[in-house]
Amino acid sequence: MGKIDDSRLWERARRVLPGGVSSPVRSFRSVGGEPFFSERGEGPYLYDVDGKRYVDYVLSWGPLILGHGHPAVVEAVERATRTGLTFGTPVKTEVELAELIVDLVPGIEMVRFVSSGTESTMSAIRLARGVTGRERILKFDGCYHGHSDSFLVRAGSGVATLGLPDSPGVPLSLSELTISVPFNDLDCVRSSLDRYPDEIAAVIVEPVMGNFGLIEPMHGFLEGLREVTRATGALLVFDEVMTGFRVALGGAQDLYGVVPDLTTLGKVIGGGLPVAAFGGSRELMEQVAPTGPVYQAGTLSGNPLGMAAGLAQLRVLARERPYDHLARLTGRLVSGILAAAEERGIPASGAHVGSMWGVFFAEDPVHDYDGAKRTDTEFFASYFRECLERGVFFAPSPFEAGFTSTVHGPEQLEYTLMAVGEAMDAARVG
Repeated sequence: MGKIDDSRLWERARRVLPGGVSSPVRSFRSVGGEPFFSERGEGPYLYDVDGKRYVDYVLSWGPLILGHGHPAVVEAVERATRTGLTFGTPVKTEVELAELIVDLVPGIEMVRFVSSGTESTMSAIRLARGVTGRERILKFDGCYHGHSDSFLVRAGSGVATLGLPDSPGVPLSLSELTISVPFNDLDCVRSSLDRYPDEIAAVIVEPVMGNFGLIEPMHGFLEGLREVTRATGALLVFDEVMTGFRVALGGAQDLYGVVPDLTTLGKVIGGGLPVAAFGGSRELMEQVAPTGPVYQAGTLSGNPLGMAAGLAQLRVLARERPYDHLARLTGRLVSGILAAAEERGIPASGAHVGSMWGVFFAEDPVHDYDGAKRTDTEFFASYFRECLERGVFFAPSPFEAGFTSTVHGPEQLEYTLMAVGEAMDAARVG
């Protein structure tokens, strides 16, 4: 009976969940076919309900930098579960995780925990508006900062995947307070700041764009943002929900040597559980309630399970510092995919920053949202399905970054590149 029910999961899901999913990009709508349902994860692998194994380069969209089921994380969560799931009071691990984040991230002296990346960016912008007395924000085309109203303007991630430049339900009066300019274009940033003097509260950016495929910051771009925001009184916010503890131990701000005013974190800091945070200088963060007037709250923020999982994962990363190894492995993966494409005469470009990576099927390197939109998404969809058929799980969208973990190794890499070559051949014929 269980097997029969499993075979109907997609049909059942679509009856009770919008689009059959709890987050749009999981629907596989942009790549065709039906999503598989995961039953368990183990190291670098996912297993679906039919028992098929996949080499996993999605890793729950980034959090699982140590792979599935790392013993230190699992044991920490099991211990926390035995003592209580949630208390509605402070817990010791909350303090310990905050102390570790403050110690490792250059731009953070105090941190507030929340439960999702959307909450973290929404709260950071509220804080920026509160302390500056300004209302406008500036973001970048294709950067995705969660689904709060202020950010659904030329957003990336699932919004881009489904072809929705904005969303119904976002008040026009609020969206008009958001300015969106091309990524890697400092001149547009300067022009916008000049056009709205003393009106822009914050410039928010993914320091490495990961929600429209992986797009690196060009030389001098982040430094230029730091310079112009200081000069105009706008706060610089780095959305490191994806890059935090992923591209380097101290995040992208540590890797590139550019320290923002506010930082948002998520994914890796929860060890696989729903944990996020925003932080900055003591002066700024003490403007958050209860010490300051900018209100933010959350019933399950700082919950003991999430704190335990995040603390365990960050302690492993701080102790083992696997970032050089991860960068080399990821570089070999990207180089191998690009070599396979070149061998077959398939236009492709790609890059990686630490263990984040991306490949576009395009003649030229991609530096911004418009360039990404010009890539061959139809070929990607066929290629994705052929890779999946061979047991390699890449993100089901041409506009999402991929990830590697500390438990991916030569065996997984060799198999992946073999499957990639076969998938490219099959996708060309198809």
